[in-house]
This record gives sequence, structure tokens and C-alpha cells, in this order.
Amino acid sequence: MQTGVPLNETCNLQVWKLEISDKSKGFVELLQQLTVCDAISDEDFQKRFQELSSLGDDHVICVIEDTSRGKIVTTGSVFIEKKFIRNCRKVSHIEDVVVGCDSRGMQLGKKVLSFLTDHAQFVGCYKVILDCSNENKAFYEKCGYKRKEIQMVKYFI
Repeated sequence: MQTGVPLNETCNLQVWKLEISDKSKGFVELLQQLTVCDAISDEDFQKRFQELSSLGDDHVICVIEDTSRGKIVTTGSVFIEKKFIRNCRKVSHIEDVVVGCDSRGMQLGKKVLSFLTDHAQFVGCYKVILDCSNENKAFYEKCGYKRKEIQMVKYFI
């Protein structure tokens, strides 16, 4: 296991990049608190994990584990889009930020967002984009994000 960064004095909250073993610590169940996410077999999880891991710094999933419970309590991801505009610069997209119901109010969402934002800046992105619901708008504004234009979507299923 990689060493995480302690987030509190008792060191029971640690932040790091997703590891294959995090599936058994409730990672998928945490995503189910955010949106539709069916059960994922170990084989499918491993395939997707390997696929995303092969992208290196272009796709990072961050997790916070409560090590006293062996449970993933917060997650979020960032992926990097390479552009032709702005002298071939990069843009990052933050997705799938969720704090477990039993871990809210501990500033963990801000910590994950900071980890992902710092990563985007470190790899040379000129901006970070994220979409959120109206209910979460105030949270993201407190984290330094501002509303810009609108989001459009077209679902295929």
C-alpha cells in the first residue's frame, strides 16, 4: 500500500491515489451515493483500474480512507484534456466528487477538491472545469470556483 497523507491529528484519515485494494474498502458503494453505479465484479474493476492507471497523470482518482474503519469515505477524479487552443495547453475536468453520508461536515470534500486542483496545476493545466448540481453550487464557490456559462448533456442510454 502506498503511504497516504494524514489529514488529521490522529492520522486515521489519509488521502492518496486510488489503489486496486480500495474496492474492498467500499469505493464502489461510495460512488453509489453519488449516482447510478451498479455492482462491479472484481475482474471488471481490475480491468478498468489498469486502463485508468495506464493513463498516468492524465487521469487520477483520489480517495480518502478512514483507516480506523478501513473504509473509503471520500473520492473524486480529475482527467486532463490536451488542447490545440492556447498554444496546445491542457485543461482538467473534475468529476465524481462524493463524501460518504457518515463523513460529511469534516471538510473532506474540500480536501479532495484541493488535491485534484493541485494536481491539475502541477501538470500544467490553465484551468479546471467541473459540473455540479444547483444544490452543490455554494460548496464549489466556497472552494474558489465560479459559475461560467451552462452545461449541456445528451445521454445515449
